[in-house]
Amino acid sequence: MWDQRYGEETYAYGTEPNEFLVAMAEELPAGRLLCLGEGEGRNAVWLAQQGYEVTAVDTSGIGLRKAQLLATEREVRIRTVQADLDDFVIEPARWDAIVSVFCHLPPGLRARVHRRAVNGLRLGGVFLLEAYTPRQLEYATGGPPTVELMMDLESLRGELAGLAFLHAEELLREVREGEFHNGTGAVVQVVARKPGGG
Repeated sequence: MWDQRYGEETYAYGTEPNEFLVAMAEELPAGRLLCLGEGEGRNAVWLAQQGYEVTAVDTSGIGLRKAQLLATEREVRIRTVQADLDDFVIEPARWDAIVSVFCHLPPGLRARVHRRAVNGLRLGGVFLLEAYTPRQLEYATGGPPTVELMMDLESLRGELAGLAFLHAEELLREVREGEFHNGTGAVVQVVARKPGGG
């Protein structure tokens, strides 16, 4: 599916970064940053422009090739890894920040990936997420077609246990991100820090 979606010349979700990520970027510590389900690279490239050492992981090789093209165009470097998130190893205590923007996974896999992300953060590291909630099905302006692939704040608090939540909210906002995220969206937003560190 994702190779097909990313196979067009245009960027499915645009080339500009996610609005919530930009608004909360000052909460992300400098250093190594991991982008989960990064697709065509709009967020990874923007973060590299801000000085982060970025690794972007996605299942789609076509998407990641477009991410590298965008990085070259913007004169930054990113590392890309083609992998299923079920198989991708998030090394413990390696990352200063982990970003998940509209990375919708089946519930069991999502819980595993989020637990690995918590372990993968260094002390003081920050996890940032924006995703659609089940209410998004009422709006049909983007996101998965089934409720089980959506997220809600209650579930995320459990999956991200061990982190201190700095921002946690479910809300409606206008999402204008390329062809496939366009209109009023029901989203959940999280910024959470791993306690400890300097």
